[in-house]
Amino acid sequence: MLRSPRALVAIAAGAVLVAGGCGKPPPPAVDAEKERAQATERAKQRAYGGDAMKALEAAKALEGDLNKKAQESVEKAEK
Repeated sequence: MLRSPRALVAIAAGAVLVAGGCGKPPPPAVDAEKERAQATERAKQRAYGGDAMKALEAAKALEGDLNKKAQESVEKAEK
């Protein structure tokens, strides 16, 4: 048997920590993709940073267009 007060306090503290984690409800399920889309829309509407979000979307569209044109030119060159 443990008779030292320190050991008893340590055991009691450990039991409290273990029991404290029991019975907690699980965290709510969050759809990350939906949350990201909502955050992007909020960012576009802000006065500060909204222009940057719009420019980022324009750059992504331009990237797709450039990739398509590059692919077409490669296909033309191979013929």
